[in-house]
Amino acid sequence: MIEFKQLVIFLDKMHIFSGLDQDQLGGIAHKLIEKEVSAGTPIIRRGDKPDGFYMIYRGRVKVTVPDAEKGERQIATLYGSDYFGEEALFENRNRSASIIAIEDSTLLFLSKSVFDSLLAQYEKLRPNFQVTIKSRRLARSTNFKWLGKNEVIYFIARRHKIRLFMALIAPFFSMLGALGLIFLGIFLSSSIPLALGLAAAFGVLLWGIWNAVDWSNDYYIVTNQRVIWLEKVIGLHDSREEAPLGTILSVGVESDYLGRILDYGNVIVRTFVGKLEFDHVDHPIQAGDMIREYWERTKAITTRSQMDVMKDTIKQKLGLPLPKRPQVELSPVIPVNEEQVLKTPLWLLALQNVMQLRIEDGGKIIYRKHWLILFMQGWKPFGLMFLGIFLFIWRIIYLTASPEHSFIRINAAGTYSPDTLAVFIPLLLLPVSFWVWYEYTDWKNDTFMVTNDEIFDIDRKPFGQEERRSAQIENILSTSYKRAGFIPYIFNYGTVNISVGGTQMAFEDVMDPAAVQADINRRRAARITQKNENAGKDDRERFATWIAAYHQNMSEFNKPITPPVDPNNTNPFKAAGQDLDDLPLGGDEGLGGEGDLGESGGIAGDF
Repeated sequence: MIEFKQLVIFLDKMHIFSGLDQDQLGGIAHKLIEKEVSAGTPIIRRGDKPDGFYMIYRGRVKVTVPDAEKGERQIATLYGSDYFGEEALFENRNRSASIIAIEDSTLLFLSKSVFDSLLAQYEKLRPNFQVTIKSRRLARSTNFKWLGKNEVIYFIARRHKIRLFMALIAPFFSMLGALGLIFLGIFLSSSIPLALGLAAAFGVLLWGIWNAVDWSNDYYIVTNQRVIWLEKVIGLHDSREEAPLGTILSVGVESDYLGRILDYGNVIVRTFVGKLEFDHVDHPIQAGDMIREYWERTKAITTRSQMDVMKDTIKQKLGLPLPKRPQVELSPVIPVNEEQVLKTPLWLLALQNVMQLRIEDGGKIIYRKHWLILFMQGWKPFGLMFLGIFLFIWRIIYLTASPEHSFIRINAAGTYSPDTLAVFIPLLLLPVSFWVWYEYTDWKNDTFMVTNDEIFDIDRKPFGQEERRSAQIENILSTSYKRAGFIPYIFNYGTVNISVGGTQMAFEDVMDPAAVQADINRRRAARITQKNENAGKDDRERFATWIAAYHQNMSEFNKPITPPVDPNNTNPFKAAGQDLDDLPLGGDEGLGGEGDLGESGGIAGDF
């Protein structure tokens, strides 16, 4: 049975009850029904009538939906302090997914009637739930391949629709002008203004669609691991800026007069290296509360993880079996398709190996700049090489096909001599080939590397010096990537910027910068987890040794202690086995009355 005080604390930490005081939370706590469910137990079935609202006090559940191939497909995992069941209650519809307990869990339940009465009693709760419902609905409609295997989207939002309206103002008035030309052409029976109006209307329509799609491609995301700002302009720009939840310093909300009327504003997430500003967010106060809750939850998980490590250390000292803790998984971002490799021609595999941009060897990943950068840097020698090869082949074909010319001919002196161009072109290709080799080697030696412990930026010139920059991966504070321009967007390359302390590192022009950023972040998460486990290892070992020694000798420490008899002690009361406190102190039978006590040291006068 959960204590009432713990229930109030639990509710106070949840953003959906933000704005309620302790007395109001206590009233809700009295109405909660505690339910214990074992692992594998269905809690909600798809298609059921909504019976109420559930909160996970402890444990873990999974959310599944029907799947044509697998039968059931898991779409989310919910943990302690998460909740479910509110969408069907708000929309008055049947359950759209099944909820099954993954492990033994404790749930807190509010019946449908109680839930409805709370919404009627506390109107400020309604926007809290509306933000959650809108966020979950948007999360289900998106598919981000860069999310980790166990990463859960808790909050996702686009900019407020006021930004969409602002972006459509110019196309709207432009469309009015185009329609005016069309009507003018019809009225005057003139084809010129009619044609201009139709062309303008078509162009303005594309402009408006472009602005609407551009608005829909920008997202603000909070997962159980990081805060993300995703910005995309189709064909021109693509960026993702993010910071781990553990680097957040504060979460604030700003709004102007119009924003307070329409309920939008800016949510500002400050980190060690700056800030992520979610501008024009719908329901900004509720969104800020959500981010703040998951940030606090991350800190609590870190503390609990340290306690688990301490508990394991003590168990190890006592010789007790240790539970198996889940490890951070580093699944490859780009899985190898073995069937495709077998079907690929050998010449194409050889070319791919020569131009390989991502090399994974155990826990080490090496990146090179995109092959397009090689051709942009070395287009001159490559052009001369191809031109020389073309001219040499053309000359050989010409000499073979011409009856008057041959590769070997007799000159005026009567000796044999080869064709001048056929010999001169290969000689010219020798320095050009060296130039090509130099550019290729320079491109190949400019690498970026990510290991489980460090990141490296290595630049080595052929026959020149090597410059190497490195940083501990756990010191990374934030990462971002950009694909700026039409060509980088089409060929999918860009720059990953990494903030390490007060310095910046950049993995420039790498293939698929989103995948590179994901590689770095996953290894950073694994390294920080390992570092937290190893932090204070010596102190833990020493403290665990003391605890184990006490536990193993507890019976000896709890034995009653009999004081030894001192033969030199002349106190008659001690010799008789009596303590001074056990004897009477008053009257003539005591120590001689007040005079004796006063004369012995002035105690009565002093106190």
